[in-house]
Amino acid sequence: MEEKIYKRKIIEEVVKYLESKEIIVIYGSRQVGKTSLLRYLIEHYLKKNTFYFDLEMPNLLELCNQGAESVFKYLIQKGAEENQKIFLLIDEIQYMDDPTKFLKIMHDHYPHIKLLVSGSSTFEIKKKFKQSLVGRTVNFEVYPLSFEEFLMFKGKNYKITKENTDAINSELIELAEEYIKFGGYPKIVLENSEEKKQIYLSQIISTYVRKDIRDIGNIRNISSFNKLLEILASQSGQLINVLEISNTLKINRGTVLEYLDLLENTFIIKRITPFHKNLRSELSKNPKIFFLDTGMMHLLWLKEFPKVVLGNVFETFVFLELMKLNKKINFWRTTNKQEVDFILKNKELYAIEVKYNFQNLDNSSLKFFSREYKCKTITIGLKGEKKGKYVWEFLKEIE
Repeated sequence: MEEKIYKRKIIEEVVKYLESKEIIVIYGSRQVGKTSLLRYLIEHYLKKNTFYFDLEMPNLLELCNQGAESVFKYLIQKGAEENQKIFLLIDEIQYMDDPTKFLKIMHDHYPHIKLLVSGSSTFEIKKKFKQSLVGRTVNFEVYPLSFEEFLMFKGKNYKITKENTDAINSELIELAEEYIKFGGYPKIVLENSEEKKQIYLSQIISTYVRKDIRDIGNIRNISSFNKLLEILASQSGQLINVLEISNTLKINRGTVLEYLDLLENTFIIKRITPFHKNLRSELSKNPKIFFLDTGMMHLLWLKEFPKVVLGNVFETFVFLELMKLNKKINFWRTTNKQEVDFILKNKELYAIEVKYNFQNLDNSSLKFFSREYKCKTITIGLKGEKKGKYVWEFLKEIE
């Protein structure tokens, strides 16, 4: 039986550009669903005159490396109708020797060929994509499933609103705890056995995080890199002190920064900067770091999935949900330790405090920030007597 391909939210955005001239570039880590996304587009939107290349196949990689003309001839010999638009989808474009030259020639000299390409690492693609592609591409990032997508993959068709019934919310709380424990990689979500979830996610970590990324970054000090991953996983949602990490790992500060850039460009972590009116001071303070998947974070940090949701992991979950809405997110912290978890710029400014248990809430920093910056305040929690909103309700409010 053929595996079902689920529709991701990003499809709606990609489809808007199917008739445009630009090359559609889809980024994302391995196993995040890029190939499924391309297959969904083929099945539902691009049925005719469409060709798919997986560059992990040596013969197709060699063909692409021979250049645009060779690929065009191949497509014609494969039965492409020359007088109509040809859709060519190329998976893992970063394997090519010179993808920039290939894509530029394709875009400029074969305008009736519409290219959709995917890549696993912006780091590698940035190294290989040159300035000459500016204006020729439109880029999309694919992340692990959002909570809404997780519900859809689990066959839970809730009509979530800004205010749900208590019964619906209690079901969603249970599902949110499952999502937070195991993360949002599609294969992990679709697997029911906890033992297999751990095996599959450990494989993603060992092949993509420990091997591919290490090779991409040409990392020689493997033990320090692996130790850094564990430190970062334990500190998700916290301020990151580069000097402290470099002392702990006994490697220089520049190397730590290189590793952080590498992990951010390969979709493992995300850094956010403090909110300031003065941009210069915003850039000079320590950022906060977040893992982009809570399941991966748990296995790197705890070596297993936890039995209960931990506070800093809940904050990571809320961050990921906000990030997937493509909003600008900062945090706020003063020298005397007043802190607001997230400052979010939507149509207006929101100050957001996150507490796994509503009962542990301290509103003093929120109130201070609100007086200072005239913004809306919101509390997001999951457990205890409700004194704010659940994340799914807040997302509906700001959509």
